[in-house]
Amino acid sequence: MARLLAALALSVPLLAGAGPEEDRAAFLRAYEARFPGIPLEQYVNGALMVSADAMSQFDSIMEFPPFQADIDRGKALWEQPFANGRTYADCFPDGGRNVAGDYPRFDRDAGRLVTFEMALNACREANGEAPYRYDDRATMGVLTAYARSLSDGMRMNIKVEGPRALAHYENGRRFYYRRIGQFNFSCASCHFANAGRILRTEVISPTVGQAVHWPVFRAGDNLNTLHMRIRRCMEQVRAVPFEAGSQELNELEYFLSYQSNGLPLRASVYRK
Repeated sequence: MARLLAALALSVPLLAGAGPEEDRAAFLRAYEARFPGIPLEQYVNGALMVSADAMSQFDSIMEFPPFQADIDRGKALWEQPFANGRTYADCFPDGGRNVAGDYPRFDRDAGRLVTFEMALNACREANGEAPYRYDDRATMGVLTAYARSLSDGMRMNIKVEGPRALAHYENGRRFYYRRIGQFNFSCASCHFANAGRILRTEVISPTVGQAVHWPVFRAGDNLNTLHMRIRRCMEQVRAVPFEAGSQELNELEYFLSYQSNGLPLRASVYRK
């Protein structure tokens, strides 16, 4: 374990300084060499793709997901009219179907980066409702679990257009490579340099594919959004985590999501 931790701490951010498409191409080349013979579509399954046994267990659990009640609660929130009679479906094209893969996106009119969860809160506020907390599993968590499922099968389609959008992307990239915490790890230390290796009995997932399957339900019924999971990673390297919905995590999500461009979304899945 000590040798593995030392190797992680010494890993080098090989991709820093490239543009968005160059970043993605470099990730793909590196992973194709590390995981020969695994089709790109399998990357939506994260670390499961390197274990036939783990994938079989996943398929069995997903036949009758133990977290279906949470998704049903999210559906009830989605369909419940606001006080003015409108619903979330009125805020998105095609009633909210096949839209989640376009987020995060840079809103030129607002001059800011917008995640899908931010778009849900913007919908609430535009209809006279108070916004949800981004770390509230019982509201934003279950709502997102259902709302994202409406985009299952959609291909991730993140765009980085113009200097302001690129600035947010580059901030996310810097976060990905920045070493933090008492263990002096970065996201790249695990998910680029050591993807596919085992740490604390778990196979480390590659960065490509990480952004397409949130929220996940860990251990069967413990809902985690992407920001919740990143916060837990920060805690595990003994760093003070940023708040869910913070600019820092939004920008990291933007960077991570771009690397999954072209992969199909599959929301609300089981993970150990």
